[in-house]
Amino acid sequence: MSISKYKVQRIITGALVYIELIVVTIIVLYPLLWVVGSSVNPSTGINRASIIPEGVTFDNFKRLFTDTKFPAWYGNTFYVAVITMIFTMIFHTMTAFVFARFQFKGRKSGLLLVMILQMFPSFLGLTALYMVALNFGMLNNLNMLVIIYVAGGIPGNIWLVRGYMLNIPKSLDEAAFIDGASKVQLFFRIILPLSLPIVTFIAVTSFMGPWMDYMLPRYLINQTERRTLAIGLFDMVNASNPDLTAFCAGSVLVAVPITCLYMFFQKYLLEGLMAGANKGE
Repeated sequence: MSISKYKVQRIITGALVYIELIVVTIIVLYPLLWVVGSSVNPSTGINRASIIPEGVTFDNFKRLFTDTKFPAWYGNTFYVAVITMIFTMIFHTMTAFVFARFQFKGRKSGLLLVMILQMFPSFLGLTALYMVALNFGMLNNLNMLVIIYVAGGIPGNIWLVRGYMLNIPKSLDEAAFIDGASKVQLFFRIILPLSLPIVTFIAVTSFMGPWMDYMLPRYLINQTERRTLAIGLFDMVNASNPDLTAFCAGSVLVAVPITCLYMFFQKYLLEGLMAGANKGE
């Protein structure tokens, strides 16, 4: 009797788990499918938009490139994302390498400062960042966005990469030094190749930031030609006569590079996320 009761409980628990997964999947996928369906809908309004459109058309994508500054917005965002990713990989991994492999005066204080900086949300410094950009003549300058994104990612990325590097045996360092390797060679030939999963993780996350961010570009970018995708697409739906299906088409194009990165680097992302969670000593 007890065994039968236990089996019934397992069946009920399994059924509830699957029901929950199905509900969550529907909640997550329905908006995505609706956006994709609306992007090829012949109507320009939202009243006739649906997951399965009445007729498939690519006019919404054409209007993006002919009636709006979408190509410029896309190029601006891509530029900021790529440059941010490159400098993030260079500066953050080198800084984490120093904190992870060498002892020096002020090391613990520096790590403590980095940890404290993680506690403050980035929007607290928007006014100060605006004044800095204004005083240095860098308003409407995409490079200012790059500087802020790279600097803003320092606290979290240093802890993640440092935690991963602490798991690499220091005997490799000693063997490299015995063979006559310098610290630079140690970093590029041994530590960096072994840290590829966590480096890939911070590269992809730093690339994603500019595609998703709206608040910072809105503060610092006013010129139409200098806008990023988040600002441009928001202004499309906030206009007096919004073209919502063209907005959905733009949203689909925004998701393409991020989706491709996740597909190609999924293995490294998972490894880097799990391994980087160990912050070490």
